[in-house]
Amino acid sequence: MNLEHSTTTLGGTAEDVRLGPTGRPLREFPTPAPLDSHGPARIIAMVNQKGGVGKTTSTINLAAALAEYGRRVLLVDFDPQGALSAGFGANPHELDLTVYNILMDRKADIRDAIQPTGVEGVDLLPANIDLSAAEVQLVNEVAREQVLATALRKVEDDYDVVLIDCQPSLGLLTVNALTAAHGVIIPLICEFFALRAVALLVETIEKVQDRLNPRLTVDGVLATMYDARTLHSREVITRLVEAFGDKVFETVIRRTIKFADATVAAEPITQYASNHPGAEAYRQLAKELIERGGAP
Repeated sequence: MNLEHSTTTLGGTAEDVRLGPTGRPLREFPTPAPLDSHGPARIIAMVNQKGGVGKTTSTINLAAALAEYGRRVLLVDFDPQGALSAGFGANPHELDLTVYNILMDRKADIRDAIQPTGVEGVDLLPANIDLSAAEVQLVNEVAREQVLATALRKVEDDYDVVLIDCQPSLGLLTVNALTAAHGVIIPLICEFFALRAVALLVETIEKVQDRLNPRLTVDGVLATMYDARTLHSREVITRLVEAFGDKVFETVIRRTIKFADATVAAEPITQYASNHPGAEAYRQLAKELIERGGAP
């Protein structure tokens, strides 16, 4: 059996219903129609306070898949580790203008900091270790939770989707991202420890909804690093669906070494291994997000 595509069937007739890893019938989402014009952008924060859940990998590959369907995408690296920027080959030590400058210097122009990537239709607002200082410096700012939202307002008409790759914490930077966003995607590795940490994240999202950003919605929970061979992965998916119901994306990202290989090559998997099941999974995720109304 091909474990990359393993599914379950119900019944024994010619009209078997194929079930995906989430236990729901597998659907083929329609190819999105091209857009007549671009903007204003829908802003999505990719958030999980636990590291190593596939957040940056998902941000890069979802952006590349959306771009394949004609969407203009801005990626915001909001992690001082700069993994998203490095994922497109940027050297963090050679960056003169980053998201840090845009947050802390009102005279800095966000358009000067945005860089093209090697992917057509995808631009990058990079970050490096300087961003770690912003967490402390923003504390004394007026409307400190809204600094990123104010900066993005200047370019939101240039893009269809803005994806913010947040750092693995629930500090002031992440609150800034949630305040700027219309929606949240929660990437979640298929392990029980990751599942237990989500309750605190959901509580933070609800506080931001109540106090800072009432338009904020959870677009979906994305199961990553799924291994159909293990009972553990299958049980975590079951728990996820029990906790979040239809908020769990039907698309599930399976564990494969190809994602690491693509990272080393500083390319999204949709370019590095275009026909690989991992690339197809992110195309499916992009289609599902658009079908759900999470992206234009």
